[in-house]
Amino acid sequence: MLPFSTFEEAETAVGRNLTTADALWFRYTAAIPDSWLFYLNTIFLFIIFNTATLPSLLLNVLGQTTFPYLRRFKLQPSFTPLPVAFQIYKSVIETFIFLLMPLQLSSYPLVKYIGIRTSLPLPSLWEVLAQITIYFMIEDYLHYWMHRWLHTEWAYNNIHYKHHESITVTSLSAPYAHWLEVLLLGLPSFAGPAFVPGHIVTIWLWFALRQLETIETHCGFDFPWWPTKLIPFYGGSEYHDYHHFVGGKSQNNFASVFTYCDYIYGTNKGYRFKKRYEGNSFNLTLQHASRIL
Repeated sequence: MLPFSTFEEAETAVGRNLTTADALWFRYTAAIPDSWLFYLNTIFLFIIFNTATLPSLLLNVLGQTTFPYLRRFKLQPSFTPLPVAFQIYKSVIETFIFLLMPLQLSSYPLVKYIGIRTSLPLPSLWEVLAQITIYFMIEDYLHYWMHRWLHTEWAYNNIHYKHHESITVTSLSAPYAHWLEVLLLGLPSFAGPAFVPGHIVTIWLWFALRQLETIETHCGFDFPWWPTKLIPFYGGSEYHDYHHFVGGKSQNNFASVFTYCDYIYGTNKGYRFKKRYEGNSFNLTLQHASRIL
C-alpha cells in the first residue's frame, strides 16, 4: 500500500513529477496491500500456463490431422495423445493448487524481508532490463547444477524420473515433475530477486518470462523464424528436446535457458556430435544432388 493519499504527496516524496506509468501505478495500487500485489503473481502464472500452452497443443492436433505440413517442424515424429496430455495437465494443476499456491501465499514475509518493493517511483526500463538479465544468468547457472544433480542415479530414480516419463514433450510437460523437483528447481528462480531485489513489476515480468521460456523449450516444435533464435547463446526447444530424447541416461544439455554452461563443462558432446552428423549428412545429400543435376 502506497504511503500517499494524493498525487501531490507522491510527487513530493519522489522529488519530481510522476510519469504516466507512475501515475497509473498510483491510481490502481495506492490502496492495495503489498501482500496482495505479490499474490497477483500466482494468478499471472496460472493464466500464463493455461494460455501459453495452447498453441503447442493446437499444433499437435493440427499436425496429426488437418495440416500434416506442420510435421516438418516437429522435433520428434511421435505426438502426445490428448488423454496423456490431459493427465499431464491434471498433475500440473494439482501441484499448482496444493504446493505452489500455498508456498507463494506463505512466502510474502520473506519477499518483504529481502527488499522487493511496491513503492514509487517505478523502475526505469534500463533498470528492469539489467535486473532481468541478472536474474536469467543466476537462474541459468544454479539450474544447470541442480539439473545435473537430478541426473545422478539416486536423484533420477527418486525425483527426476517423473519429468522424463514421456520422451515426446509438449508445452504442458514444462512443469510436469515430482513435487520435490518443483521445489528444488524453483529455488534458482527466486535466487536472482533475493540477491538483487527489485520492484514488484520487475518480479512479475521475471516470473512471466521464465515461465514462457520453459513452456517454449518444451513445446516440441522448432520454427526457424522464431524470434528467440536471435538471443545469443539461447538454447530453445531444439536444444532441450535432445535432452528429453536421450532420456534418463542423458548427460547432455542440462542448461535451462542458455548454452554456455554445457559448453564450459563439456556436457553437450553428444548433442554436438548429433549436429555434426546431421550437417555431414546434409552436405553429402547436396553433393549427391549436384552430381545428379
